[in-house]
Amino acid sequence: MNLEYKYLLDGNFHADSRVWIYQCNRLFSVTEALEIEELLKEFTMQWKSHGTPVKGEAHLFFGQFIVLIADETATGVSGCSTDSSVRLIKDIDQRFDVNMFDRTTLAFFVEDKVQLLPMSQLQYAFDNGFINAETLYFNNLVQSKEELESKWIVPIKDSWLRSRIKLNVEG
Repeated sequence: MNLEYKYLLDGNFHADSRVWIYQCNRLFSVTEALEIEELLKEFTMQWKSHGTPVKGEAHLFFGQFIVLIADETATGVSGCSTDSSVRLIKDIDQRFDVNMFDRTTLAFFVEDKVQLLPMSQLQYAFDNGFINAETLYFNNLVQSKEELESKWIVPIKDSWLRSRIKLNVEG
């Protein structure tokens, strides 16, 4: 799997553009992905904040992550416009019988694909060699376009997860 995604991002968006990442509990099929990409395109074309169009974009990355971006240097994103984006994700959630809101499941890049792991099993996976400090982690907590480009897919050792794992050192 190719992890290159940055070239798909609109270069005309400010580095501080707000980002929301929704991780699916499974890989979408090709048919589902095509339908979702159409829904995302329609949404961003109609996305408004207090009647003003939001400079936004949306992507389905790696068949499993929906990324919404709003450039607030053009139009601020209000609570109502954020609510409309959440409604879109809830609609996708229901339409495709998936869970896009589980924040306790972590995503890693292992054996050339996205692998999901419940946070409660993080230490076990580390202790048993399923993941290590160099394993790439999808840090869905990034909040800006700049962070999306530099801190979304990072080794565990460079993420907030580092503090959640006890390194077992024998001696």
